[in-house]
Amino acid sequence: MFFKMLKEDIDTVFDQDPAARSYFEVVLTYSGLHAIWAHRIAHALYKRRFFFLARLISQIARFFTGIEIHPGATIGRRFFIDHGMGVVIGETCEIGNNVTVFQGVTLGGTGKEKGKRHPTIKDDALIATGAKVLGSITVGQGSKVGAGSVVLRDVPDFSTVVGIPGKVVIRNGRKIKRDLNHQDLPDPVADRFRALEQQIFELQAELEDKKERINQK
Repeated sequence: MFFKMLKEDIDTVFDQDPAARSYFEVVLTYSGLHAIWAHRIAHALYKRRFFFLARLISQIARFFTGIEIHPGATIGRRFFIDHGMGVVIGETCEIGNNVTVFQGVTLGGTGKEKGKRHPTIKDDALIATGAKVLGSITVGQGSKVGAGSVVLRDVPDFSTVVGIPGKVVIRNGRKIKRDLNHQDLPDPVADRFRALEQQIFELQAELEDKKERINQK
């Protein structure tokens, strides 16, 4: 079962990354894959209460891969970390099957609270580059978190969240394809800036019109 899962992790890389060319290359050069394998070992030790050894393995993996996964985190099958540098996954985080995260993602807590304090990421979710998902919240099945977003509240199933703080911009009740075109995501912050810019332009035009009327008197 263990070796079957390792092969499944390798096959996931080929499914998700078109740059993957050979098993030899993937096994030796993919830091995300190395981090996942190290975590599977560390998590098995953690469940058997070998806490120090589990944490030691996770820190060694962090040193070599730049990816920090607490051994207490629960990660499902076919988990894919793309590039991976700067990824942080907290102790009570729960990640389902077929989940993808990109570099710079944090699945963290919001303070010193006890108990469940990290996110739950359901099956088929995607967390894009630099996103921060914080606290004991749930990212629903098939949902996407856009690049650079900060998510502090639950995300419904089959939704897309963008912005700071994260806001749901797509929720159509059907599964969203897992390929994410970052440049095509709606940006509520940019939309708001454009609206403010338009208001400033209109106020300037109105001010110029009043100045002309005063000069004519």
